[in-house]
Amino acid sequence: MSTEPTALTAAFEAALREFFESRRPTVDSIGGDFAVAVDHLEQFVLRGGKRIRPAFAWTGWLGAGGDPAGPDSPIVLRVCAALELIQACALIHDDIIDSSHTRRGRPTVHIAFADRHRGRAWSGDSTDFGDAVAILLGDLALSWADDMVRESALSQAATARLAPVWSAMRTEVLGGQFLDLHSEVTGDETVEAALQIDRYKTAAYTVERPLHIGAALADADLALIDAYRRFGADIGIAFQLRDDLLGVFGDPSVTGKPSGDDLREGKRTALFAVALQRADRDSPATASLLRSSIGTELDDEQVETIRAELHRLGAVDDIEARISALTERAIDTLFTSSATPVAKDLLRDMAVSATSRTS
Repeated sequence: MSTEPTALTAAFEAALREFFESRRPTVDSIGGDFAVAVDHLEQFVLRGGKRIRPAFAWTGWLGAGGDPAGPDSPIVLRVCAALELIQACALIHDDIIDSSHTRRGRPTVHIAFADRHRGRAWSGDSTDFGDAVAILLGDLALSWADDMVRESALSQAATARLAPVWSAMRTEVLGGQFLDLHSEVTGDETVEAALQIDRYKTAAYTVERPLHIGAALADADLALIDAYRRFGADIGIAFQLRDDLLGVFGDPSVTGKPSGDDLREGKRTALFAVALQRADRDSPATASLLRSSIGTELDDEQVETIRAELHRLGAVDDIEARISALTERAIDTLFTSSATPVAKDLLRDMAVSATSRTS
């Protein structure tokens, strides 16, 4: 199996296509419009996406001694690819929670099915239907991720090593989503709360646990697992901090989401928390503006005003500095670990790419 990124991405997508095809007889036997819904899920999974999670898992396996030319590599690849189904569940459900209308430049799943309901003049409420279908498809993706792992033909020993890591990852991402909801309704505006959410809602299942999964599959020692987890937590948080910046300042033609969408959706990001902290200290009028603006239907001019304030308060520079510090610390951790030299170079490049991206 090639370690070249394009070939690896193609291999993950081939494994996912094969899995979806294996489910087609059961889906077709259920009948009705279920096949239409599952086709939409398949397109959602296969259309776009950076395949970051399976790539980190695969590279973690390589770094712990996995042989890409060995007999286990196709099995490991399928396990890694299953992480994209976890990601699909998280994104589909998160888009409902955030009332997002677009994802990767297309209607979100709940919006697409609401439009389908509306266009066919079906009975009931279109929004409720779209939300319900999206919840079911997210649940299906989560269930199928487990199926894909279970059917990958792992050895009994590898399955035993993987199981607690996989379970912890699923719990962490759902726990992080809960922390996000709870923080919003309780009005917790602290930077610490925002970073805690980043740690579990994003970092754990984006970098840290995928690396841990790769290490578990390769039967790595505890020292390497610990190094991977520290590296993964730092890069995962930095990844989300970059996402916070893109959610306010990103180019819609690149990100696939409207400019300033995080502000309209009311996301309590670390960027926003830092801005509030500084505004409370130095500019109460600006703090009032920020609090009254977030989560409202802002027009482009209002978004631009808030952007200017985030720069003026130094919040953008603060987040950029945090990204740099986390990335540097992570790379130091990586290069003092026992990971193979090839994997160290790959993981360093992946870390830089993940934390300096534009989409």
